[in-house]
Amino acid sequence: MLREMERGNHHHLPSLDGLHGQSIEVASLLKALAHPVRLQLATKLAEGEYSVGALENMIGVHQPSLSQQLGVLRTAGIVDTRRESKQIFYRLSDERAASLIQSLANIFVVLE
Repeated sequence: MLREMERGNHHHLPSLDGLHGQSIEVASLLKALAHPVRLQLATKLAEGEYSVGALENMIGVHQPSLSQQLGVLRTAGIVDTRRESKQIFYRLSDERAASLIQSLANIFVVLE
């Protein structure tokens, strides 16, 4: 595909003209996801809502570090929370992040 792009065959790519005006917003989203734990969290939360305890078990990161990374995602507006009694549940709230995660899966996940 890179060779096609070098030759000017851009038929696989949408127009990127509008991206220039949103470069700060795009960079902020990429920066928020540019950490292995945050990317794993966002990928898992793209599947549905999970409690902190469930995320800890699924991802294998202990609670203090997990909470720190969830805080970064929350501050960036990528996730929302909901409290139920003493449990906090997280869910992906940014459709752009969900689309980006799907695109990354399409690029990097090899189906067997």
